[in-house]
Amino acid sequence: MNKKWKIGIVGYGNLGKGVHKALRQNADLELAAIFTRRDPASMESACGDAVFATIADAELYRDRIDVMLLCGGSASDLPEQTPMLAAAFSTVDSFDTHARIPEFYERVDAAARAGGNLSLISTGWDPGLFSLNRLLAESILPEGSTDTFWGTGVSQGHSDAIRRIHGVKAGVQYTVPIEAAVERVRSGERPELATREKHLRQCFVVAETGADRASIREAIVTMPNYFADYDTTVEFITDEELQRDHSGMPHGGFVIRSGSTGEGTGQLMEFGLKLGSNPKFTASVLVAYARAVCRLREQGQTGARTVFDIPFGLLSPKSPEQLRRELL
Repeated sequence: MNKKWKIGIVGYGNLGKGVHKALRQNADLELAAIFTRRDPASMESACGDAVFATIADAELYRDRIDVMLLCGGSASDLPEQTPMLAAAFSTVDSFDTHARIPEFYERVDAAARAGGNLSLISTGWDPGLFSLNRLLAESILPEGSTDTFWGTGVSQGHSDAIRRIHGVKAGVQYTVPIEAAVERVRSGERPELATREKHLRQCFVVAETGADRASIREAIVTMPNYFADYDTTVEFITDEELQRDHSGMPHGGFVIRSGSTGEGTGQLMEFGLKLGSNPKFTASVLVAYARAVCRLREQGQTGARTVFDIPFGLLSPKSPEQLRRELL
């Protein structure tokens, strides 16, 4: 394999470090530079040599990067960064605020078309792989109902949203499926479940010294698009407890479609993930889709895309002939 596409990473938290490591598993992709809001001189690479630069200097790399992988949070980073960078680069992001995806798509589409670039939004595993499975299942079983359950695991987006609250020093959020609801769906019952009947949200928060804990709790449980529609618990803990008990980032979940074919024959489709590391798995999804974006950009495509628009074959480094021979 001769051609190597050049990849930029924006943001170097858990997801950005995961992308850096995932790139080393893909021979046709290589890191060009890592962009950060911090002082580049203070940054340390998670693996191997890396060039660090400030986000403000990203424009200088326009001709040296094929795709930017944006690894910031959905609460405040990506709504600002993706449209801005899509004007200069082709991009891939993991924007995961489901309710705001349509408006986010429109903003990114306008920026990418103006800049002659291609931007894939909202990929990862949900939105992303779970979205694809919802589409597949509903297309095959048009009569039925679909339920998505997440967890038990750490949500990066929700944890990031907690940490943005004034007075919060650190925090993590676990999404917990309600087992009784899962069993009702798997039995083929097709119940109509309200949002709060399907999941619990557990928040573990380290507050700044002197912070108003009651205000922090209220800000969390009333936060729209994140916690307001769920039964949410908030427990204040110490830095030591956070490091000891909540330093791992497991996650997972499943999409279940219960439907009927023919004369009322019951059918059930289920897709699930059990992840040892949420950010490392999400990073691997972003990297695979970066390859697809590189290929589509070479075909002259511009504007915004979602996973619904990307053929699966473009995710693989293998040729169409290899895929037909080895995987079909």
